[in-house]
Amino acid sequence: MIECRIIVQGDRNLTSRDRERDLFSPSVAAIDLQWFAAEDEGRTEEPSEYKIQKAREEGRVAKSQELIGALVLFLPVLVLFFLAPSMLRTCTEMVRFFFLRAAELDPTKDGIITGAFFSYFIRLAAPIVAVAMAAAIFANLVQTGFLFTTKPLTPDFSKIIPRFGRYFQRTLFSLEGFFNFFKSLVKLGIIGVVAYFIISGNIERFATLQNAALWIGISTVASLAARMLIISALLLLILSIPDYMFQRRQYRESLKMSREEVKEERRMYEGDPYVRSRLRSRMREIMTRDMLLRVPKADVVITNPTHFAVALEYHQTLMDAPQVTAKGEDEVAFRIRRVAEQHGVPLVENKPLARALYGNTEVGDSIPEAYWTLVAEILIKVGAINEERRKARDLGA
Repeated sequence: MIECRIIVQGDRNLTSRDRERDLFSPSVAAIDLQWFAAEDEGRTEEPSEYKIQKAREEGRVAKSQELIGALVLFLPVLVLFFLAPSMLRTCTEMVRFFFLRAAELDPTKDGIITGAFFSYFIRLAAPIVAVAMAAAIFANLVQTGFLFTTKPLTPDFSKIIPRFGRYFQRTLFSLEGFFNFFKSLVKLGIIGVVAYFIISGNIERFATLQNAALWIGISTVASLAARMLIISALLLLILSIPDYMFQRRQYRESLKMSREEVKEERRMYEGDPYVRSRLRSRMREIMTRDMLLRVPKADVVITNPTHFAVALEYHQTLMDAPQVTAKGEDEVAFRIRRVAEQHGVPLVENKPLARALYGNTEVGDSIPEAYWTLVAEILIKVGAINEERRKARDLGA
């Protein structure tokens, strides 16, 4: 009897000589546990849309072969059930044709025999083949949509290299292997139970067939066989629903990515993080510079006083409401205040208003109607201050 010993590669109790003796012993089947290491170790992130699309282009999609097989079995059997009388007549006509001419025609010389054979063959097989092909195409379209790719046909010699570890892992030591084994048992059970109930329920009819005419016996057996196939196909079709859900889950699991893969893909499609940071910094500088050019034209700058600054401009004949010409936070707010001081634009400290305008408006927007009254009061006060300053300058002159 062959002994199967599982040798752990990292076992410190075994010397190298012991391992070598065990591995090459003819009575020992040595299996390295490293063969069964989880392939998905470290792949914890959901697959990106790019990876799903790439897998689809390569022909890797979530698909249940059970659904395809059940439909390809059910629909042709259903067609066979309804076309059985006409197909029986065709078979009778074919047998009569060949038997009546068996002594007259030479199959090696007369082409009429070949033509007749293909004519009868097409009449008998074409409906079944056409429905089976249509069922297979429909089952694939329902699961994967329209997909045409030649990448699975590309030769890949790495696939012919035997990988026993991966094979044993998928077929014996995995959830997929256990599910497939359980599914096979269920399929055998379905066919066996259906066959048992149909045969046991018609056992008396089978017993009387020995005294029945030939055509009655053929039609009885054929109808029971068709019923058995249709019922089995329906039950297998129901079984294919959980199988499809399982295949979709396994498909998502197989496409999961590690964090390093996610970072690499993001870096590939969005650019290097350092470059993106530099671009964002440059864009902020350009936007800040453009805003600062509009600050001298503002009528007032609302401040926090240090964290936020919002510059407002209002022309009664051109605007329905005051507009935000510049806004900023922290460093940008400091630069707005400094430019405003340099050009004599009034600074008004109002913490709630500055924070609200900064959070609820963008540069170029009119201020919300809820703040019209408060801003109008500020603009009136600023206008009075500016008028006093103008009079003071006139008197000084």
